[in-house]
Amino acid sequence: MGYILAIDQGTTSSRAILFDGDLKIAAVAQEEFTQHYPASGWVEHDAGDLWSTTAATCRAAMEKAGIRAADIAGIGITNQRETTVIWDRKTGKPIHNAIVWQDRRTSAFCQKLKADGFEATAKDRTGLLLDPYFSGTKVAWILDNVDGARARAEAGELAFGTVDSWLIWNLTGGKQHVTDATNAARTLMYDIRKGRWSQTMCDMLGVPMSMLPQVRDCAADFGMTRANLFGAELPILGVAGDQQAATIGQACFRPGMLKSTYGTGCFALLNTGDKAVTSENRLLTTIAYQLDGTPTYALEGSIFIAGAVVQWLRDGLRIIREAAETQPLAEKADDGQTVVLVPAFTGLGAPYWNADCRGAIFGITRNTGPAEFARAALESVGYQTRDLLEAMQADWGASGDTALRDTGIATLRVDGGMSASDWAMQFLSDILGAQVDRPQVLETTAMGAAWLAGQRAGLYPDMDGFSRTWALERSFAPAMAADTREGKYAAWKRAVAAAQAF
Repeated sequence: MGYILAIDQGTTSSRAILFDGDLKIAAVAQEEFTQHYPASGWVEHDAGDLWSTTAATCRAAMEKAGIRAADIAGIGITNQRETTVIWDRKTGKPIHNAIVWQDRRTSAFCQKLKADGFEATAKDRTGLLLDPYFSGTKVAWILDNVDGARARAEAGELAFGTVDSWLIWNLTGGKQHVTDATNAARTLMYDIRKGRWSQTMCDMLGVPMSMLPQVRDCAADFGMTRANLFGAELPILGVAGDQQAATIGQACFRPGMLKSTYGTGCFALLNTGDKAVTSENRLLTTIAYQLDGTPTYALEGSIFIAGAVVQWLRDGLRIIREAAETQPLAEKADDGQTVVLVPAFTGLGAPYWNADCRGAIFGITRNTGPAEFARAALESVGYQTRDLLEAMQADWGASGDTALRDTGIATLRVDGGMSASDWAMQFLSDILGAQVDRPQVLETTAMGAAWLAGQRAGLYPDMDGFSRTWALERSFAPAMAADTREGKYAAWKRAVAAAQAF
């Protein structure tokens, strides 16, 4: 039994990756699924697509590697966080499409809760802000907008879950309604300090607690898969939300270590150890991972649009046919033009948290073309990352730890699809004025989930041993003049202010 099957269920595709006993990738299978946009700012998935593509890619990866269920020691799951599914406990059928983390339909509800003075309570209990991003207001919306849903929920007939819970329910044939602490921490209903669901938050949102799954450690027994799925029952032994799984996969186990993942969005997490640092700069306080009943906390900054801005160049503007064309285009851009793109397609995340802001482009001239758009798109990710890291530095320094207050951001570990772009990573290093390290294995999200399961199964080393396996592929050092860096960042700040004022 020398393999771990890692399920990586993301925003635009589902993937299954088989890792061997040395944590090397043996096979990968991936399948995209349809995105649904029923109204402006609304984003949905067919929950059935999330499950069917997950099951199909697991089987495909096993077939590619030429292995059977008997060769697999366990399953690790990582998933798009905050995306919300509600289903009937008897039939297992969802009562509405999954509402995706990017969805902004509950903006007015969040504003009402803020006006009623609830944000301080939410921040104290959950470490989060009152924003449509999180699961709790999505649950309330479904209960209020699907006929009979609220009455059925109060009668105990309905189950809520983030995507991990939905997959585990289907993998186990409805025997397990569970989640892990990192996913629970993103719902707006979990008390991250007391380690339990918050009655106060559930009452505030109008969500019956009977809908909620049991919460377990990231490495735990989450149940056995149905035997008819893969040829035999398999234990599910590890679960973590995608950004927390990437933090684990990057071996950011010491306080002060920092990673940033560039997928559909961008998410930076700073390990703050056993201290749940309260942000004064509108970052999130969250659980990085929980092992042996003990949570490790993090400060998190969330950018809604990172890799998705490249998808927009491809699918919206149609100025590229594939993502790889972005870098050579950006290299050709006219240095004499200052074109700034604020990609607030679904609002602005940290540290602005403006759900109603929309995208804007500044500095266009008659000579602006695809190259300048491509460069502005890639640069927007660097600017947004600097916004996050400056806020983190202020919060971490104010917490009493001098590691970042005195030295700034020394090194950032990166992963995700966009991190493969040398141009984007060099600009990131330049605009941060910090070293950017890219690991040999970019599949850090899946690797984090695999390590959780494999360590639980006794196949992989402990935390220290796993940390020693992290290997650098390339390091990027800042080469931009300081006055150029600050001038470009000042232009970005002006553009963000203008976009929010529109």
